[in-house]
Amino acid sequence: MSATKAMIDEFEQEAATTRRVLERVPGDKLAWKPHDKSMSLGTLAMHIAGGPGFISSWAVNDSFTMTGGSSPEAKTTAEILAAHDASVAQTKANITAVGDAGLGKTWEFKTPDGKTMMKMPKAALLRSIALNHIYHHRGQLSVYLRLLDVPVPSIYGPSADERPGGM
Repeated sequence: MSATKAMIDEFEQEAATTRRVLERVPGDKLAWKPHDKSMSLGTLAMHIAGGPGFISSWAVNDSFTMTGGSSPEAKTTAEILAAHDASVAQTKANITAVGDAGLGKTWEFKTPDGKTMMKMPKAALLRSIALNHIYHHRGQLSVYLRLLDVPVPSIYGPSADERPGGM
């Protein structure tokens, strides 16, 4: 199996889990924050939903220049799920576009004035920043759900609320 096929297969499995978590986001609590310094529930959910597609698009080119901006504020859970579904399709297309031969090519993250802030192989960009970064935030979202007393779905095994397969 090719490296990009393996990455896409893993991502599809993780994306299904991510969607289950995003489905639990209560639309009437999108502005809620666990702390003043925290992202709101809606902003975090949109970051998770759209992040893989946006970040994986960086790997299609040899560099990306950050110009600012942030995740949009979600208005509804349906909007979050639509963003997630579009991002999943975009991520798979981006990984396919990079291809196995492109995974070892160097990618750079630059500031608007041209300074290189990060430099890494495209495989590391996709694995660490586009995928693992989002899985990390999915865990953060599960804590938000718990604090809001929303049942947390099974992620890598049973949760206190869900025991798939009678576990």
